[in-house]
Amino acid sequence: MSLGDDNGYRNDSGRTDDAYSTIGGTRQTRTRLPDGEGGDGYGSPRRPVRKPRSMVMMVGVVVLLVAAIAFANMSGGGGDRDNGDPGRAAGSPNTSSTAATGTKPVQGKNGTIASGFAHNEQGAQSAAANYAVALGSAEMFDKGRRRAIITSVYAPEVAAARQGDLDKVYSGRDFLTSIGLEADGTAPAGLTFVSRSNPVGTRVVKFDGDTASVAVWYSALFGLAGEGSKNPVAESWFTNTFELTWLDGDWKVTNFTQKDGPTPVGRDQAASPADEMADAVEQFGGFTYAR
Repeated sequence: MSLGDDNGYRNDSGRTDDAYSTIGGTRQTRTRLPDGEGGDGYGSPRRPVRKPRSMVMMVGVVVLLVAAIAFANMSGGGGDRDNGDPGRAAGSPNTSSTAATGTKPVQGKNGTIASGFAHNEQGAQSAAANYAVALGSAEMFDKGRRRAIITSVYAPEVAAARQGDLDKVYSGRDFLTSIGLEADGTAPAGLTFVSRSNPVGTRVVKFDGDTASVAVWYSALFGLAGEGSKNPVAESWFTNTFELTWLDGDWKVTNFTQKDGPTPVGRDQAASPADEMADAVEQFGGFTYAR
């Protein structure tokens, strides 16, 4: 007996014995699939997974997450410091380190260095980060620019006391030779001198109105870029802790200390060729304002 006979579709009704012919004259094609488990009497496959519903749920979760982040950003600027934040997950940064405070960035400049920082913790952190960039720049190896930076960054009495010592350090022939520079602090022909500090984050160690102690964690690029360099550009990590005082409407450095690290594990990335590094230094300007 054929399948067509079993289902009442005989040849005299105009239907063939083909098991895949149309059903009941409705022109609906019956298709047999390999998966017969859980099917109905017509060999229909199991119900497919409800992907549309899963996608809707996923989109809903993403929308809620974005809304939660936006709400946290709007409500996180209520204070300058995060006093413990008991609800904060262990190891996560304090909200004060990332939340907007509403204080606008400085508008003034003292030469090429930002000035006019806010008289609060955020202003002290901004000042420390910008001063770390200035004091770690290649301009410190130029006598004229070095004196301008020292005058802008340090408190007047400290700048006057340290000017001579800093000139000796940065102009010392032995020191300059050891890092591959000429006696006047310039790079040899065909090479580009690189000295840049890139702040990663800041932390208020102590704040007392007109005085502050701020730690700045940063990476430093230092060396000579170009073919034949004996001191290729390398990366180092440091933390500078600046002692700041509020003078004449701005934060000024009275002292600072430096220590190595924290240093992250380097990724498995090949170093760029000397010419590519030199081009990057020329094409990418350093930060003019940090934090």
